[in-house]
Amino acid sequence: MTISSRLCVLAVAAALAGAAGPAAAQTLASIGTNPPGSVFYAVGSGLAKVAADAGTLRLNVQPYSGTSTFIPLLESGELEFGVNNAVDMGLAYRGPNFKIGGRNPFPHAPGLRVVMRGAPLLISPVVRRDSPIKTMYDVKGKRVTGEYPANLAIWYNTFGELASAGLTWSDVRVVPVPSLNDGVDALMQGRADMTSYALNGAKVREADAAVGVRHLSIDCSPEGERRLRAVPGYYPRRVKKGEAFAVVEDICVVAYDIYVVAGHRVADGVVDGLLRAVWEHGDKLVPVHPIFREWTRDRLASADVTIPYHPTAVRFFRERGVWTADMEQAQQRLLATP
Repeated sequence: MTISSRLCVLAVAAALAGAAGPAAAQTLASIGTNPPGSVFYAVGSGLAKVAADAGTLRLNVQPYSGTSTFIPLLESGELEFGVNNAVDMGLAYRGPNFKIGGRNPFPHAPGLRVVMRGAPLLISPVVRRDSPIKTMYDVKGKRVTGEYPANLAIWYNTFGELASAGLTWSDVRVVPVPSLNDGVDALMQGRADMTSYALNGAKVREADAAVGVRHLSIDCSPEGERRLRAVPGYYPRRVKKGEAFAVVEDICVVAYDIYVVAGHRVADGVVDGLLRAVWEHGDKLVPVHPIFREWTRDRLASADVTIPYHPTAVRFFRERGVWTADMEQAQQRLLATP
């Protein structure tokens, strides 16, 4: 979205806010997400609804082809918020000298700040329901979606999934796709044998209705977990049959934390408005999407983050008595990192 088109969107929103009366005439901001059908889009939509209902902030949900594409907009201040994750944000914040898997293609964005830590994002390989692939070891030599220039996170997701079984990208036949949903399209169209997606993603439901799909387990043995944790921010998590859509047996998946992030220059009132809505009305998020079941107060502030918190968030959590000495130590260490 260009600056001029963004201004048009905000102008229309402002007009609507004024027409709706004083209660709706709140600060306007935008939140970047992945495309509709993705978990991140559901997160952005849920946050926007709760903030609007609380009367603290009016959020325009702005979907992009992938989270990688809007990082520069957060850094420049053109976009106020973004839904992203711990691994990507650590790579972007620390810059090109910090690499995972020998690469770091993210734009350097030292101005990124956490507004809140959300639920863990659960990622798992996806195959056709009738696929002969039963374990990650069966993926060797198969067609796997890769490259993901618009969704760099998915390259790392699949890197971690393969690594759990002692495999690398050189052990599979890479099917280049630009973004998250394109990977599922390639699976549906028969151009790929495996792709990767978050649990309970609407796009997975679409694929299941079209061709029948299932999530595949990574290797969660002690050796598999050690290989997975070579990517800072990843950890394994077990999911029972039926706990998520397309989970047809007990599996182990890749987990890492969702962040709501902002540039360090975003105004205090904007950040405070979103935090107050979630802190006071977080229970209203749960019906929006299953991911919000773990979007709880006790997870919002943490010492276990990969980039610093926005100063308004630090003040917000300190005023509510949840900002600990460990969090302050982590904050100072991260601020000194770039």
